[in-house]
Parts: sequence; C-alpha cells; structure tokens
Amino acid sequence: MDDSNDLFATLDKGTPRPAPDAAPAPRKAPAERPLAPPKDGSEAYSAADIEVLEGLEPVRRRPGMYIGGTDEKALHHLFAEVIDNSMDEAVAGHATFIEVELGADGYLTVTDNGRGIPVDPHPKFKTKSALEVIMTTLHAGGKFDSKVYETSGGLHGVGVSVVNALSDSLEVEVARGRQLYRQRFARGKPLGPLEKLGEVHNRRGTRVRFHPDADIFGKGAHFEPARIYRMARSKAYLFGGVEIRWSCAPELITGKDQTPDKAVFHFPGGLKDYLTASLGSEFQVTREMFAGKSERQGGHGSVEWAVTWYGGDGFVNSYCNTIPTAEGGTHEAGFRGALMRGLRAHAELIGNKRASIITSEDVMVSAAGMLSVFIREPEFVGQTKDRLATVEAQKIVDAAVRDSFDHWLADNPQEATKLLDWVIARADERVRRRQEKEVSRKSAVRKLRLPGKLADCSQNAAAGAEIFIVEGDSAGGSAKQARDRQLQAVLPLRGKILNVASAGHEKLTGNQQIADLIQALGCGTRSKYREDDLRYERVIIMTDADVDGAHIASLLITFFYQEMPELIRGGHLFMAVPPLYRISQGGKVAYARDDAHKDELLANEFTGRAKIEVSRFKGLGEMMAAQLKETTMDPRKRTLLRVDVLDDPEATTSTVSALMGTKPEARFRFIQERAEFARDLDI
Repeated sequence: MDDSNDLFATLDKGTPRPAPDAAPAPRKAPAERPLAPPKDGSEAYSAADIEVLEGLEPVRRRPGMYIGGTDEKALHHLFAEVIDNSMDEAVAGHATFIEVELGADGYLTVTDNGRGIPVDPHPKFKTKSALEVIMTTLHAGGKFDSKVYETSGGLHGVGVSVVNALSDSLEVEVARGRQLYRQRFARGKPLGPLEKLGEVHNRRGTRVRFHPDADIFGKGAHFEPARIYRMARSKAYLFGGVEIRWSCAPELITGKDQTPDKAVFHFPGGLKDYLTASLGSEFQVTREMFAGKSERQGGHGSVEWAVTWYGGDGFVNSYCNTIPTAEGGTHEAGFRGALMRGLRAHAELIGNKRASIITSEDVMVSAAGMLSVFIREPEFVGQTKDRLATVEAQKIVDAAVRDSFDHWLADNPQEATKLLDWVIARADERVRRRQEKEVSRKSAVRKLRLPGKLADCSQNAAAGAEIFIVEGDSAGGSAKQARDRQLQAVLPLRGKILNVASAGHEKLTGNQQIADLIQALGCGTRSKYREDDLRYERVIIMTDADVDGAHIASLLITFFYQEMPELIRGGHLFMAVPPLYRISQGGKVAYARDDAHKDELLANEFTGRAKIEVSRFKGLGEMMAAQLKETTMDPRKRTLLRVDVLDDPEATTSTVSALMGTKPEARFRFIQERAEFARDLDI
C-alpha cells in the first residue's frame, strides 16, 4: 500500500523528430515569442495548491484507507487493532491475561500484563516519549524489527495510532519498572505531556481506554456488546496460553441479547474447542475431527488446525498471527491442497480408483475448518488484513497438514473410508449437476423426467399430494385402481430394494429402483436435499402385513434415514397399516391388522351364533381395489403411522448400523440383548 500523501504533476513537452530520410534543416536562431495562455485552466494550479497533511490528519481525512470505511464493521475494527497489540504480547510470552471492558459511557478499555509501551525519550524525537511517538505517528512501532516480536499481527505500524486519530478521547496508562505513566489524547493530538503518576506494585502492562469519534462514525455509533464479546472470545481460542477477561455494563445488554456481562475465556484445546462449540450437535461424517498443531521449527512458522465434515455448507475460518483473514489467502490454499492430495493418496493406497475425480471443491464443500498460522513478517492485502499474501505460508501449511493427515487416515481406516465415500459422493453430485447444466443448455424446454412405472397424481402442487411406495406390480395394480387420481400417486418397486446401509456408493448409485425413487420424489439426497423440491406432502410406505413386508419397509426406512434424513425430520414419511385378516359374519365385515387385533375383534365384535369366516390376505396384490381403498388408502378411514427420529441421533445411527450394517456379529449381539422382549413371532 502506498501511504504517501504527496501529489506530483509532470509535463513532458517532447521535440518533434525529423523523418529518417529527410535532409537536416538549417539551424535558425530561436524566435522569442510569448507562450500562449493555457486553455485547460492549469494557470490556477501552482505550488500553493499542494497540501501537506501532517501527523494523523490523513487518517481523519480518509479513514477508509486505514480501516475500510466508517460503518459498523470499521468501528469495531478499532477494537481489533488495540487487542491485537495485547495478543502480540501474549504470543511473544510476555502477557498471560487480557482484560476487555465495555463501559456504560461507551468507552472501551483493553488492558494486558505485558511489558508495557516504552516511555523513555525517542532517539529521533528527543522531546517526545516513545509512547507519544507511537500514538501520534503513522508507521511507528516495535514490529518492523523481528528482534522484538518474532510474530505479530500488526506490521504496518499504523494500528493504535489510527485508533487514536479516530477517537474523540483516548487515554493510555503504562505500568513499567514499578512506575505508572499516563497520557491523554483527543482526535490524535496529545492533551498534554506524558505524566508520571508514581510508584505501583503488582502491576505491569498497558491499558488503552478510548471512545470512537461521532464526527467520523456518526452520532448514533456505538460498540455492540455481542460483537465485542465474540471477537474477544475468538482471540482466546487462537492462543491457548492467554486468559481473556470480559466485562460489560449490564445496562448495555438488551433483553434479546444473550451476552453475559462477565466471562473468562481460556481454551487450552484451541481451535478444536472452537470448532466443537461452533458445530454443537450437528451430524459429522467421522467420529473424531482431524485436528493438530505444528510448532515452529528452524525459523519457520507454526500452524494449528481443526477440520471435520458435516451435512451443512462448508466454511473455513482462517487467521494469521491471530488476525482473522476473512478473504482467505495463501495459508488457506495450502490447507485445501494438503487435504485433497492426502485423500487422493489414501484412495490410491487402498485401490479406490473413483477418487481420481475429486477436486479441492469436493473436499471442502461440506468441510468445517479452522486454521491459524504464526509467521514472521506476513504480507496482507490491504490495511484491514482480510487476505494473506505471503507465499511461504502456503508451503508451511501444506507441509504441516499433509504429513499429519496421512497419519490420521492411516491410523483410522474405517473413518478414512467413510470420509472418502462422502467426498466421492460430493464429486459425483458435482459431475451430475454439470451434466444436467450441459443438457439444459442443449434443450431450452426440457420436460421433467419421471420413472416409467410411476402413476403420478394429476395435481402439480405438493400440498395435499401423496405417493404410495408399494411392493411389486400386482400390489401396484390394485393401488392404482384404489387411489384418488387427483391427489395420490403410486410407485411400484420390484421385490426387496437394496440395503443401503451395507452397500457401497458405487452399488447405490447404480441401483435402478433407488434411482427411480429419488427421481420420483425430486428433492435430492443427503446434503443436496431440498425441501422445496419435494413433489409430495406425504411419502407412504405400503407393504404387505407380514414378515417380508416388514423387512421391505425396514429397508425403505433405512434408505430414507441415510439418504434423506431431513424428509423424516420434516414429518413427510409414513407407514400404511393394511389389514392381515378379513372377518365376516352374516352381513358384518371387519378387518384386523394382526393376530392380536383379530383375537380382540373375535372376542368383542363377533358374538352371534352365525358362522364366522376368517380369511388371511396373502398380500396387497390379492386384495380387491375396493377393499384396499376402504382399509388402507382412503384418508377418511385409514390409519397412518408417522416415522420419526429419536432425540438421540447417535443412538439411532448405532441401532441402524447394528441391524442393517455389514457386520453380522453386531446384528446377532443386538438380537441376543433384546430376545427376552420379543413377542408374537410370526414363524
């Protein structure tokens, strides 16, 4: 960034050159003629118009050059500049705590127990202390020479002086060498010399108290407690060796604001703690997140990271020397590259050829990551340091993360396989979407493709519409005759569908029945599930009322739980309850859903002397359409069971894995543990 405020104007009046073949013209004495007056008004532009801004006046004239503007984000950037100096002291090993206090008067105070700003006279400004020079001069600080700070967040030397320039009141106290010093400023100018207040004990460090200038930020501008609270807490996550103490005037916290008025932040677990707290109870692909730290070696920077993969949109929060880099940069590029190449190498090692299609986009699209680097003399894009430009940072992060990731994948083969399958699924989805876009470009008017066996309902809206998933063409035929064509659709499936819990991704994507089902619903699967695209309000599994029917229903529920869990959570999945028996006596007819229900009806409803006839349905396909409609499909008479997920997702996942997974021993153990509760077995 060019911080110069000088203006230069140059006028180059060149002399015309003769053509190459022309004879040299005879020399003549130059004629003295008056210059014509300029026609562009430049006669009004002279040395008197060159304005030299001194001290911190450039900051007040153009605050956007230094803090990115005068909006709310820029206002809170003042706090970032001040706490960054205290964090530099902590990272350098000179401070163990930082106190942040937001007062009812709008003043914000940041205190640390570091070395304290030097107060002795500056060698180049004999009449000023080093503290005054730092607070009133751009590009003055102790971070240009790495002897004082091996790593630091502020390297331009403008941070705290900019805060001083944009505050209508600022006060600095320094406890150093058992002496307390103080100096006050207003809009960047000292209100007096450095004061020596006397001897102090059990205190050292720097205290900066400031109030933003309403002339710069507007009369209503003020610090938001919640925002300052989050910024302070994030700093504690970035360096486990510091304790940050937060306090805020209670009257500043509104009823809706959950920010506490007092808190202490100390997170020895660092970024792993941060990411765990951020995700909460979100679904994660692997049991353990990939986290680690690489200490500084041989003068190179140090790296800390934490990353996991989950069902939401991916994000990476990155930092350099505790400065948040919202726009990423070279360190993020190294992070993404290391994860992608690590997964590809592991896939090659285990012989998974499909991983060759994955890109860094596939790896990061559902990754939640935190990355923090500490390097000497980082280069940022812009004064607000939103993007890291140091080329060496990419190499440092790549080397540190890749080696650890290789070991993590090798030590957790089952988790590595789950992660690899997950990322490959993202890659398949990307390829599919690209192909769909190519097809849509070729055909501007493309009709919705639906499975051939689907008997769709006539209404287009999803509200009130139902789809019945039935077993076999025979049951499908009966259901199609019994349905309400306006609102009810029928999709027959052939036999038992694939057990998705034990099938690989390649087998899953190649199964025609599952493809038909996904296509009919239209809402996508897993992280690509879109509630608004679901074509039916209710998805109803309708299978025979016997053991085989129950097995098919369990396979379908497993499919929905694994591939479309949000469909279940949205209350869209139901089980139909078809009858197993028809009971008649004279003109009286009743239907029983199971043996217990049959016995109950026989005991209570059919008590006359006439002959009682009991017939068992072999399947939905053998029921007359009128019977199927009356007992199972008519909304006025039927019974539906809504499928729901327990509040404990881990327990549900564990149960599904035990019953439907690839391990027979887990299934056997599950049955053994619950055998005593089994009743009414249909053998």
